Amino acid sequence: MGCNKQLYYISLALLMCLGLWAVQVTSRTLQDASMYERHQQWMGQYAKIYNDHQEWEKRFQIFKENVNYIETSNKEGGRFYKLGVNQFVDLTNEEFIAPRNRFKGHMCSSIIRTNTYKYENVTTVPSNVDWRQKGAVTPVKDQGQCGCCWAFSAVAATEGIHQLSTGKLISLSEQELVDCDTKGVDQGCEGGLMDDAFKFIIQNHGLDTEAKYPYQGVDGTCNANEASINAATITSYEDVPTNNEQALQKAVANQPISVAIDASGSDFQFYTSGVFTGSCGTELDHGVTAVGYGVSDDGTKYWLVKNSWGTSWGEEGYIRMQRGVDAVEGLCGIAMQASYPIA
Repeated sequence: MGCNKQLYYISLALLMCLGLWAVQVTSRTLQDASMYERHQQWMGQYAKIYNDHQEWEKRFQIFKENVNYIETSNKEGGRFYKLGVNQFVDLTNEEFIAPRNRFKGHMCSSIIRTNTYKYENVTTVPSNVDWRQKGAVTPVKDQGQCGCCWAFSAVAATEGIHQLSTGKLISLSEQELVDCDTKGVDQGCEGGLMDDAFKFIIQNHGLDTEAKYPYQGVDGTCNANEASINAATITSYEDVPTNNEQALQKAVANQPISVAIDASGSDFQFYTSGVFTGSCGTELDHGVTAVGYGVSDDGTKYWLVKNSWGTSWGEEGYIRMQRGVDAVEGLCGIAMQASYPIA
């Protein structure tokens, strides 16, 4: 009788283990099925097509890992921003940043930055600024997989100062910089610097329009005829004093400013809304444009930054980044290498 009772309990324990295992397997199967359905919907939303099943399987696994990361991160308390399932969610962070973030910040040590700063004696600035509302910012653009963030940043700043000085907002050509500004540090999709882009615009007596010299997203041969047509020009440029958010605020209060940031983290890849307060370094790798600043409803100070990753990323192509942090470099190094063109 004792042996039978032992066998009974052993059998019961085995059944319970099998039951738990079956529940776990069923749960995992349902989760995978749900994730599969989400992936299929996502592929349709962003018109994603893979070469073969092997590629699909690889992308699906990355998609699943990233979605789990996004959802886990959003459940954490104390954040002022949210992550979302955007068009970049089937890419690893390394795959994402490699073709896009090519601001050549590591080369700045060999380049002399300007010493003049026209806004040095500004004493009062508005509590908030949004150059979009004042007609000085063109719609968000998309650099694609070409590492010419530097060109988009410089062009946005040039578009801004041209509008402020003439009253006319004109979308200018990034492709002209990609194709024609290749005799120095700037090398199209392989990266560059906003200051050097400003130098080219000055030497070339301006830039053509986006409409006449449209963006292709790849390195091309300089179209000399179009490059000789100047829809907007600048006379000089200046650098904002390094590691000084107050100086940067004075500049942004007066015009859109080219800034460089460290945008290498996964939270940048999946940022979707709110004031970004995430962890990031100061290895500057991405050129963007500060087009304003303000204070959120919860009292968090922020920079309003125009990106060049399309309108499906962030807040319709923009990110609000925390302003007034303890680090002198600013969050993600935003105050380290800012500059602006002068009409």
